[in-house]
Amino acid sequence: MRRSPRNGSSPDDQPHEQSPAQGSLPAELNAFVGRAEELAELGQLLEGSRLVTVVGAGGVGKTRLAVHGAAALQNRYGDGVRLAELAALRDPGLAAHALIEALGITDHTSRPPRDVLVDHLAERQLLLVLDGFEQLVDECAALVHDLLRQAPGLQVLAVGRRPLRLDGELVLALAPMTESDAVRLFADRASRVQPRLWLTDSSHALVRELCRRLDGIPLALELAAGRLPLLSLDQLLQRLDDRFKLLTGGSRGALPRHQTLRTAVGWSHELCTPQERLLWARLTVFVGPFELEAVEYVCSGTDLAADDVLDVLGELLAQSVISREETPAGVRYRMLDTLRAYGGQWLDELGDTERMRKRHRDWYMGLATWCELDWFSPRQVEVAAVTDSALPNLRAALEVCLETAEDTHLGQYLAGTLWFYWAGCGRLAEGRHWLDRALGQSGENEESRLKALWVLGYVAILQGDNAAAAGALHECREEADRTDNAVAAAYAVHRMGCLALLSDDMPRAEQLLRSALRSYRDLGELNSNVLMGQVELGMALVFQNRLEAAVAQCEEVREICEERGELWTRAYALYVLAYAAWTDGEHARARALLEETITIDHRFNDLVGLVLAIELLALVTASQGDPAEAAVLQGAAAPVWDSVGMPLFGSGYFSAPRALCQQQAGEVLGAERYASCAREGRELSLDAAVERALATPERRIPKPGRPVSVRTEGTGVVETREPAGPPTGKGGEAAG
Repeated sequence: MRRSPRNGSSPDDQPHEQSPAQGSLPAELNAFVGRAEELAELGQLLEGSRLVTVVGAGGVGKTRLAVHGAAALQNRYGDGVRLAELAALRDPGLAAHALIEALGITDHTSRPPRDVLVDHLAERQLLLVLDGFEQLVDECAALVHDLLRQAPGLQVLAVGRRPLRLDGELVLALAPMTESDAVRLFADRASRVQPRLWLTDSSHALVRELCRRLDGIPLALELAAGRLPLLSLDQLLQRLDDRFKLLTGGSRGALPRHQTLRTAVGWSHELCTPQERLLWARLTVFVGPFELEAVEYVCSGTDLAADDVLDVLGELLAQSVISREETPAGVRYRMLDTLRAYGGQWLDELGDTERMRKRHRDWYMGLATWCELDWFSPRQVEVAAVTDSALPNLRAALEVCLETAEDTHLGQYLAGTLWFYWAGCGRLAEGRHWLDRALGQSGENEESRLKALWVLGYVAILQGDNAAAAGALHECREEADRTDNAVAAAYAVHRMGCLALLSDDMPRAEQLLRSALRSYRDLGELNSNVLMGQVELGMALVFQNRLEAAVAQCEEVREICEERGELWTRAYALYVLAYAAWTDGEHARARALLEETITIDHRFNDLVGLVLAIELLALVTASQGDPAEAAVLQGAAAPVWDSVGMPLFGSGYFSAPRALCQQQAGEVLGAERYASCAREGRELSLDAAVERALATPERRIPKPGRPVSVRTEGTGVVETREPAGPPTGKGGEAAG
């Protein structure tokens, strides 16, 4: 039984989720100073309402307070705390997708994202921190309203410059820091940039004056502290005083807080060199994390040579205009939204915004092209990490592409080029969003449109939306034939074969896949997609009990993947080889192949491949004499299908291992014990399910002849039964 969010925690009993690296609370990189009263008030408000909104001016510390307060209160929530950062979003249609990402959900279905969120949160006890929603306030307000109404265990802590204005909302208006807290904050940040700085009585008075002039705004104080390597406290005050007079006509006493922050940012901007100001303005076209190479390409040009970018960027980093972070993709940089907005105004005044946005778009189109090519290489894991990191900027690039009719073909190209990310890295729902948008507009480039069509067909197949898949693929095939585009025709035929495979039409699947593979060979096409077509042909052969031919196909794929360092397609080839090994009664070999498959699929967050492998591993486990563990694995696999789409694609062939495993395990355990083990599996998180699947089998499998304790259904009497002997494995029992 689940406990309330205020009384403790309990196991997760909902569908699987990813390890939410982007959705969990970030680690604090420096000390949280002051705000004791505000933190106490925040805790009290969360006791009294399911929706609390922290509002205040930019730079006043809303996000830091909310994240720190949420971290301190996370033991109240059985399912923890998640942070959703929305400041970078401009498309209202992506608000729900951003929450899905923050919650660590991977959903491959064609269901509306809002329905996915409701289903996921319905039984959970969780605090969701929603940061930076003001530019999407209407969409976010409607979304939060629906989630709170349908998920009774959910609480929302929103952070923005205005309330959501929903019934039951309690608002914490965050004021600037008190003088004592402001002095402590400045002293802490100053000591980090000037370790030898000691506050004497005289310098302490200067700091208090500085804090008063900056009105206790945390961002302004941190910007001021960042200047200490260059300026003394006296110089800071002198320059700040001059800047105040310039902006307020000498009337310092009645300075509004938002003007105070603008003055602080403007003053920091004024102290920059012309090159630093120019780079600051140009950097505002980036969204979220960005890399040095992107800055050197996008921001160099007139008045800022590419060779100078590194040094100028370093100066902006030293002045806290940007921050540096280590990511799985390498070193990345970020700019605070307030500083980005300020620099964006300067870019507008320079009349350079549209040109810079197009340079930004061109860089990320090039990055996507490189990633697609490098996906078929030993750098596949790196490609996944780079694309993850670049996602906010790829979204911004797609937006620019789809703003005007003349650039629509670029949007179709970019959405199609990212097929490897949509299909290979658990992003089917977002891929479907962009493909539908891009194809909903007329584009001038037929080749870009054709690629987007077959990619849409591929994504829709994996979502279980066969009607949409068939429509897109038939349109692609007809247009490709009309325009003599042999490459697009081959991909369309390939995906039609995949659709036939999942529709249980094995003869047609084999015919179409062989036709596509012949076309690929004639065209000299070789990549992960081509090899996947060969793996899918192997599946069609396995399901027709032609094991030798299937193994030959997939061993060839395995060899090529090992030569090229390709992992993603290799995992699917290993799945087919494991299927054939089990059918031949080679259970230990099948387990070893599946463990490798599961490891790869989990690394790429490919839930389609992962859940198929866990399903088959459950059957292998039952065949090895551990029906209870097989039932646990079947239970662990079941909720993943809720995220992927139609369970086992509605296919009798793909469903056969599950049915046979359930029959074998159920006969030994009895219905009640089997159901209990399956429930245990359903309660595992995705990471825990993978860990369970990869655990050493010797720790669990009973020795031959050892009695297995079971409880006879409905009687409550414990009996012992010998485990059922393993099936012969001959003749393709699971082939349907």
